[in-house]
Amino acid sequence: MGRCRLGSMNRSPAAQTWSRLQHWRHRLTVPQFTAVTGLLVIAAGTVILASPLCSTDAVGLWEALFTVTSAITVTGLSIIDVGTDLTPIGQGALAGLIMVGGLGLMAITTFLQGFVQGRSGLRQRLDRGRALDEFGVGGIGPTFHQILLTASCLIGLGTLILYSFGFTDIENRGARLWAALFHCISAYNNAGFGLWADNLVGYQVNAVVCGVIGSLIVMGGIGWRVTNDLLQFKFRLRRLRHLSLHTRLVLRSTVLLIAIGTLGLLFTEQFSPGGVVQQLSLLDRLQVTLFQSITTRTAGFNTVPLSIETFSDAGLLLMILLMFIGASPGGTGGGIKTTTFAVLIGATRSTLQNREGVVIRNRLIPTSVVLKAIGTTLASAIFVVLMTLLLGIGETVNGQAAGDDFSFLENLFTCMSAFGTVGLDLGVTVNLGRWSQLVLMVCMFVGRLGILLMLSAIYGNRPPSRVGYPREEVYL
Repeated sequence: MGRCRLGSMNRSPAAQTWSRLQHWRHRLTVPQFTAVTGLLVIAAGTVILASPLCSTDAVGLWEALFTVTSAITVTGLSIIDVGTDLTPIGQGALAGLIMVGGLGLMAITTFLQGFVQGRSGLRQRLDRGRALDEFGVGGIGPTFHQILLTASCLIGLGTLILYSFGFTDIENRGARLWAALFHCISAYNNAGFGLWADNLVGYQVNAVVCGVIGSLIVMGGIGWRVTNDLLQFKFRLRRLRHLSLHTRLVLRSTVLLIAIGTLGLLFTEQFSPGGVVQQLSLLDRLQVTLFQSITTRTAGFNTVPLSIETFSDAGLLLMILLMFIGASPGGTGGGIKTTTFAVLIGATRSTLQNREGVVIRNRLIPTSVVLKAIGTTLASAIFVVLMTLLLGIGETVNGQAAGDDFSFLENLFTCMSAFGTVGLDLGVTVNLGRWSQLVLMVCMFVGRLGILLMLSAIYGNRPPSRVGYPREEVYL
């Protein structure tokens, strides 16, 4: 004992610090390790993007930090012009960061944890697998390779179509190829970053561009579990009834939300003064509102100018609700997830039918899943409202309070866009001061990792209580 204590005292301060870090690292839970890894990736990406090799003088450390956070969280909010403020190398680095954030932040974290923590027992391996299955892309080992292969094939196919039939107005073949590849990467990962200042407004009625980008958004947003389930049945309609309940819920919810968003935006903007679709033909209106309905839930692309003047309050409120629901579990988007929304609807219906449990499609949903859905929704709503209030007390670049320069609806829309990792902007983000932009970065980070994972990282893994309590009625 004395020798060990003496040896510890004789070590250099650097060695003692390294030993403490090693001890701290081994004690990290999966959620804590995921959050730390995400922050380290953001820090490394910030240094890279701020270098002269990747950006111009207009991009400092703060601008790089905000952009990298938005890329890693696949949000798309930006305070720089990606097409002019970043060099070709910087744009490539941004695309790589989007891929890391969209396809593998959780999965990569799990693999890194295995390397840095060395061998682990069965309980820790199961913990990593369970955490990845709940919070990440839905698989480990060979499954992650299949995810990358599927993503590469879809992105490659989309790039080929956009290059050949979509961005035909770009004469330079190299620039056209890069534009097609970058936007396909951004679309599949539901990031919403574009190479042009007006995003995709120039391709508002281009059916090829809107069709390819919209399809990639949906494929990336439904998640690997659903894609794998469909691939196993080879998309045969007569076998679709054998799909898992999760897949059926995701597909039904996705189609329903896209339809509601399309018809809702078509209605609200058609009858609002100065609506953005009033001057378009009926077919173009349907195309614009369909694309906006798809991108509002997860991606953040826009084919129409987006501001408080161009959209009605009812349309913006509908978009806020769509952003709050978001994508599906295991997908590349944010929000509370489509299955959470489906479970809440099922719980409401079961309550109205006076059932003891929640039944969806003749299947009994575990009480733990219902409680998780309720907790996720309530915690997310409280978090977004709190961030909106913090955003309002910050200042704009003009030195005015954000709550004075922008309406509550604009602040709420921006915070929901950040939390849902959507990236739609009403022209608010670039005019905010650093405090308010910091609030948005926190929103993006928490929204991408998930509110439950962040709470688990803060409070740690607590063993389930074995204490029983007496039951008592509460009247509602």
